[in-house]
Amino acid sequence: QVQLVESGGGLVQVGGSLTLSCTASGLTFGDAAAAWFRQAPGKEREFAAGISANGDDTLYEDSVAGRFTIDRDNAKNTVNLQMNSLKADDTAIYYCAAAPARYISRWSSSYEYWGQGTQVTVSS
Repeated sequence: QVQLVESGGGLVQVGGSLTLSCTASGLTFGDAAAAWFRQAPGKEREFAAGISANGDDTLYEDSVAGRFTIDRDNAKNTVNLQMNSLKADDTAIYYCAAAPARYISRWSSSYEYWGQGTQVTVSS
């Protein structure tokens, strides 16, 4: 059974930083592309950042590029999202996702496995 478990969410002030972590089990993580999606209240779930299976390639949604960094440690089955210069608009539930594919997709339908989500609240 595949499980993705997120941690690291919380409350932070505008301009602050948070690091989200996702630990995977039950799959060959080194063969899976991974991503972070987010869903703000009243909005559709959207792609935030993704990383290829071997970690060589990353992709960011325009509004987080330059502020967020995604990385992974396949030996530890983890993928992280370092979030800096946080804005109120970054407030959302953040979901970790994994796909049995080597390359990143920004489409949620490409991801077979999902975590339960972790709340990030940025206060002004």
